[in-house]
Amino acid sequence: MSQRPDLRQRRAVLEHEWSHWVPRLSVPGTRPDGSAALRHEVTESWARSLGSVDPGRDSAPVTDGGPVHQRWTSSPLYRPVSGLAGELHSIAEDAGFVTAVTDESGTILWTCGGPTMRRRAERVNFAPGGRWDEQAMGTNALSLALRTGRPSSVFSAEHLVSALHGWVCYCAPVHGPDGRVLGVLDLSTTWDRSHPLAMSTVRTLVSTIEARLTKEHDRPGQLSRLSRLRLTCLGADQAVREGRHLPLRPRQLEILTLLALEPDGFSPERLRAALYGDRPVTASTFKAEISHLRRALGGGIAPRRYALTIPVSCDAADVLRALEQGDTDTALRHYGGPLLPRSEAPGIEEWRTRLEVAVREAVLTSTRPDHALRYGERAPYDAEIHEHALRLLGPDDTRRAIAAGRLTTALRD
Repeated sequence: MSQRPDLRQRRAVLEHEWSHWVPRLSVPGTRPDGSAALRHEVTESWARSLGSVDPGRDSAPVTDGGPVHQRWTSSPLYRPVSGLAGELHSIAEDAGFVTAVTDESGTILWTCGGPTMRRRAERVNFAPGGRWDEQAMGTNALSLALRTGRPSSVFSAEHLVSALHGWVCYCAPVHGPDGRVLGVLDLSTTWDRSHPLAMSTVRTLVSTIEARLTKEHDRPGQLSRLSRLRLTCLGADQAVREGRHLPLRPRQLEILTLLALEPDGFSPERLRAALYGDRPVTASTFKAEISHLRRALGGGIAPRRYALTIPVSCDAADVLRALEQGDTDTALRHYGGPLLPRSEAPGIEEWRTRLEVAVREAVLTSTRPDHALRYGERAPYDAEIHEHALRLLGPDDTRRAIAAGRLTTALRD
């Protein structure tokens, strides 16, 4: 494919904008306002990424989450993607792409492509085991799709890392039947091969994968592969079942969260106290909330000792599980903020404190500066966290400016 003048011009403009703005974005509060060439989601990602990623790095870091082949074969994406492997190989080789599939963390689990593109990709560790989330590799199509839950493309110098300025990437997240993002499908090639049809190809392939996931999910004996209900309660409050948002009231979300965090269940008296404390609430009001939630779930709550009887995945439970395994990186990836931040239920407040203390202590005992920087995004007034980040960052690390700016703000307030 010839290097079209419009692509060359677009690349040159983006390179100019990157050279002008990326060095300045390490200063807190700086934003490239008024640039028609830069998309808002790209510049926002640049600003976030500079807290943990050196734009001059030459390749993606290697995941520390265990053997990649084992993670791939146990992934819910393994079977549907394997069924499309022939088509994926053909598209990649015929059109000069490299195809990749990640898990929900942004770690690449599988790739295919012709030998030339595979070699190019391996130079930047766009290969199984490479971490491509925003905290690890900055602004790229994979990280944007994971963050937004929507299809994304990133062209040339829209990438934060300069080693990727010769690439264009198209990808879309793969959602399970419960609405949860299971990973991302990506088609990448050199910038001069950029073509709008690539995005429609990615969307079509993802739709096929999602249809196969739904078929597997509906098949008897396959329910254990994918959770029916996904609860997000860290920094947000939503429940998704079979791809649909459940219209739950705040009290019902509090009940669901408590039941998800304590699978052994509650006696009616203890659950009532966890929700209302000493407030004078009638038994009929309490039972009505349970009944409304039970109907919304299509059952799913045991009658006498209140406990969930349907499979539920929950971001707060994911954080606790990761911390128990000593995996601070995964815990921070799932930690979206305080537990149901608007709730004043005593049981939720207790769990909120337990989670915040556990995550914070894991960060303060970690020797990785990116952990302190990542947590510091969500704790702008925690001076101890920012001081910890500064102790871990080397004297020439450009990310010191981020930590120093946050510390100054925390001490001023």
